[in-house]
Amino acid sequence: MSGLTNNSPRPTDIRLHQTSRLLEIKFDNNTECQLSCEFLRVYSPSAEVRGHGHGQESLQIGKEDVNITAIEPVGNYAVKLTFSDGHDTGLYSWDYLYDLGRDYEALWLEYLGKLSVAGIKRKES
Repeated sequence: MSGLTNNSPRPTDIRLHQTSRLLEIKFDNNTECQLSCEFLRVYSPSAEVRGHGHGQESLQIGKEDVNITAIEPVGNYAVKLTFSDGHDTGLYSWDYLYDLGRDYEALWLEYLGKLSVAGIKRKES
């Protein structure tokens, strides 16, 4: 997670669409993104997912049906997301959410590639 600067885009609106399991975010630089709950869960910034250093990441599997059950603001720099599988330890800073939205396609393909290498098939929802 990089640090927020005065130029970091900040959300102006965050809406959870529970039926489609999408988090819609609008930023103050007119950027908008929709991130699936599964994507947010597998890219959680928590130590459980990212580890404590390079090479310690934990591949998240079986998160196709996960949903967000709570969104809590953390100061004026992040939100804490609680997921239906009980995961709630990642703090999603504004810049991290922005980066996830900007790099969504590449990150999603990277995740699918890691699943493939591990021989794991995603359940299509």
